[in-house]
Amino acid sequence: MKRLGQVLALVGLLVGLLGWSAPQSAWAADLSFVQLPSLPAPVLAEVNRRNKADAKLGTEFGKKLDLNNSSIREFRQYPGMFPTLAKMIIDAAPYDSVQEVLEIPGLTDAQKEIIERYIGEFTITPVEPILQEGDFRLNTGVYD
Repeated sequence: MKRLGQVLALVGLLVGLLGWSAPQSAWAADLSFVQLPSLPAPVLAEVNRRNKADAKLGTEFGKKLDLNNSSIREFRQYPGMFPTLAKMIIDAAPYDSVQEVLEIPGLTDAQKEIIERYIGEFTITPVEPILQEGDFRLNTGVYD
């Protein structure tokens, strides 16, 4: 049986090589006589489409760190906040005012001082579901 398989493989190989070695020519039909109807060019309607995350960049979200919507990675620009304090802030969200972040249960005095140092860099905007889905805030899927 093994011998038969080897013979069939060899025959298949030889047939394949014959196909490559023979000259090949292509025949194409002359279709110049076919009249196709002329169609008007499609008109694309101008629609101003923006996803919700990009639209949010036009608000304070794009200028300051939004405590209700920013990801944990965005806290890295503030020394002392990433990752522990940033995770505490994200876990306690949403906030109605920036000052509420100082009322997070379990904050030490040192952590409150760090938050107060950067309080002017924070903002609050309404929670945007597109920025909350799939635990995006804690795991952005970007690893460097």
